[in-house]
Amino acid sequence: MKFIQGLQKLNFPQEEIDRLKPLMDSYINELVLFNSAYNLVNTNDRDEIIVRHILDSLAAARHIKALTDERDATIADIGSGGGLPGIPLAAALPQYNFVLVERMSKRCAFLENAAAILGLRNVQVKNLELEKTPAASFDIATFRAFRPLDNKMLKSLLAVIKPGGFLAAYKARREKILEEMGSLGYAEQDYKTIPLTVPFLTDTNSGDDRERNLVVISK
Repeated sequence: MKFIQGLQKLNFPQEEIDRLKPLMDSYINELVLFNSAYNLVNTNDRDEIIVRHILDSLAAARHIKALTDERDATIADIGSGGGLPGIPLAAALPQYNFVLVERMSKRCAFLENAAAILGLRNVQVKNLELEKTPAASFDIATFRAFRPLDNKMLKSLLAVIKPGGFLAAYKARREKILEEMGSLGYAEQDYKTIPLTVPFLTDTNSGDDRERNLVVISK
């Protein structure tokens, strides 16, 4: 129920919710099945996976979609790991091509299997380190894995994006974003911070809603 309620809170149309639910149910089954072997996510609790990983990934879907109107745009999930945010986004945005870039071959095997089980024909898996990924390959690159960004990583990320493309980074508190981006030489007007509302995601200690943001840097 949390998945359905969560997508309703994110204003997904009911037909999209009906389409996505069996896909994400299958995906969660695969995550739980292979988690202990591949260390894909930090929990086996299905509700936690739904909130902290699936809904968190999908909270940015409409914002990522707004970055490009090209139906054949290529979106990369860098350091994809267990496929987050790439697999939920690929399921929600079938009009785009997704490339899951992951350096660990065993996780790539999981990603290929998961994409096949879900029937995601718009997904490719690349067993590559970021630094060895061909330059200017993607219209948009997104990630949840790197915290915090440093100059070397940012340079490598921007290198794989086409001119006119975007880097879309899932981040937490705005205060930390200002500090992190400032250390990279970015003034606040040089990038966009988009607040994300992740249904049911609360701070463990206070019980308050946990702050999430999408940081968008244009190339």
